[in-house]
Amino acid sequence: MKAEFERFGLTSFQRRATGALQILGAVGIIFGFFLPLAGFLASAGLAIMMLMAFLVRIKIRDGFLESTPSLLFLALNSWISLLFYNLM
Repeated sequence: MKAEFERFGLTSFQRRATGALQILGAVGIIFGFFLPLAGFLASAGLAIMMLMAFLVRIKIRDGFLESTPSLLFLALNSWISLLFYNLM
């Protein structure tokens, strides 16, 4: 994974921050079962992160197949965000 972030042109700090934000997003979604606002914010944040991941893939000229996972996770997190929004 470290090599991938280097290929993307991202720093070690950005790699660690990405991992920390992903863990916080997962925890936020779990808390969302008790507090829908937390789930909404966490899933929306993860969706934004996946949008940024897709844009990085476009910037480094990866093909569609390499970019597909970020699009799928963007769609999934957007859907989860909408579900939490409807619970609020």
